Amino acid sequence: MKVAKYPGGIVLDAHEVFGCIVRHMKKTIFAVLAGAALAATGCRSTVADTHTFASTWSQDTITGRYNRTMDQVYHAAVQVVAINGVLVREYITPGTNVVRSLEGKVNQETVWIRVEPVDSKTTQVGVQARAGWGVSDVNLAAELEKQIALKLAQ
Repeated sequence: MKVAKYPGGIVLDAHEVFGCIVRHMKKTIFAVLAGAALAATGCRSTVADTHTFASTWSQDTITGRYNRTMDQVYHAAVQVVAINGVLVREYITPGTNVVRSLEGKVNQETVWIRVEPVDSKTTQVGVQARAGWGVSDVNLAAELEKQIALKLAQ
């Protein structure tokens, strides 16, 4: 029952008086939630020093160290990616010829591998894998890192 149509009177139907405020609050809440969703997803750096979309903050990198030269480990990484998928790109980090990286596609997922020397006898490998929509796939990264170790043992 409506008694008055203006704020000075008694109004039992609050929608007529506060309708624009409620609409404004809904838009504000939607904008805040959309902003939070964008903040939770966004650009993340890869082990190859590039940036890509990611929608997860969980672990997506597996590292391993080997008592081999950097060239031996890098060639093993290239062979593992070529056997399991397609080698897309190779990187040499700007400013240094020491760090080498590669990008590939394995099982329709993007994989980045970084190879860098720790000292003259030890080399470190970082393997990172992301599925569609930037979701991390740590199982694939671990599998590829294990295959690199097996390739070095041959």
